[in-house]
Amino acid sequence: MANVAHRVLCIEDDGDTAAMIAEELGDRGYETVIARGGEEGLLAIMKENPDIVLCDIRMADMSGFDVLQRLEDIAPRRRQIPFLFLTGLSEREDELRGRRLGADDYVTKPIDFDRLFLIINARLAGAARARAALKSQVLNDREIKVLTEVARGKRSHEIARQFDLPKRTVDFHVNNARLKLRAETRTEAAVKAAAIGLIKL
Repeated sequence: MANVAHRVLCIEDDGDTAAMIAEELGDRGYETVIARGGEEGLLAIMKENPDIVLCDIRMADMSGFDVLQRLEDIAPRRRQIPFLFLTGLSEREDELRGRRLGADDYVTKPIDFDRLFLIINARLAGAARARAALKSQVLNDREIKVLTEVARGKRSHEIARQFDLPKRTVDFHVNNARLKLRAETRTEAAVKAAAIGLIKL
């Protein structure tokens, strides 16, 4: 039985299929949110903050491929959420395209729900391990404050003025946070910190 706290977003524009998936998910203890199409799905990712996303590919308003690409463009920090394609497209080229775009898994219809739930549980467990690993690299209060302002788009000299600190001290804290979070850039550090709840935007 899944933890009831696990919220699954199902992006599916076919009503009957969406209802069937929701019923099966509910029977296994998941909280389910249904989005009837790609545009609605993107909005639901932002609003509902699901634990995992199941997304059809062939939809009327925009394809699942477009949903994933748009998500990368407009909200890269949301890509910490596992994203699975659940589709009737079974061609190898479609699967490869989905995986190249960054999908965590690719499940074809008709749906084998036993297999699907094994995949969902594995992806949720993997995401939980990743969050725990990042949280183990705890940021101190000053690093959190400075990185929060980085996430809000402020530059080092602006943060220095705000907290009455030398700019080099701000850069020192940002660099420490970046190293702890294993991030290549200050922006990536802010994204990671926000994704695991270390900073609030």
